[in-house]
Amino acid sequence: MRILDTGLRDVKILEPRRHGDERGWFAEVFNAETYRGLGLPAEFAQDNQSHSVRGVLRGLHYQLGQPQGKLVRVLSGHIWDVAVDLRRSSPDFGRWAGFHLRPRNAAGEMELLWIPEGFAHGFVVLSETAEVLYKTTRGYYPAGERCIVWNDATLKIAWPLEELGTQPLVNEKDAKGARFADAELP
Repeated sequence: MRILDTGLRDVKILEPRRHGDERGWFAEVFNAETYRGLGLPAEFAQDNQSHSVRGVLRGLHYQLGQPQGKLVRVLSGHIWDVAVDLRRSSPDFGRWAGFHLRPRNAAGEMELLWIPEGFAHGFVVLSETAEVLYKTTRGYYPAGERCIVWNDATLKIAWPLEELGTQPLVNEKDAKGARFADAELP
């Protein structure tokens, strides 16, 4: 497994090694010992999977009280995934980074995105549909659920809307997310 640094501290791209032949390929996507050896969580509490159509934007979600680290994997389709550092003590506080995620990158390698606790997370679907699977370090905690509005003027996230050719499809709850300046942060 290769682990790559990104533009945000502690957010990582993971590339599991694929073994293939004429029959197809096999990859070990999660192994507790391997993850522990890389300094990543070796235990996860919950798996979530979403199916979304083109233009759906989910996020920017986070939890107070019981924050979740997320290991994100695209099973089919293409998303642009965003992580925002909400850790007040971090030199990257208030910074974001975006990642094109597909089942395999342009080099043919599988990619997973590790987003640790203390980050907001969201994505927009750029393909006709997308299936996203993510493991979380803690279960869903409704009382701590929070959302920052996707188009916050302070964060200035450069969502790839030109690739969509339209405004994103956002549910009512996410559309009413807090502005970053007013958000209740960890």
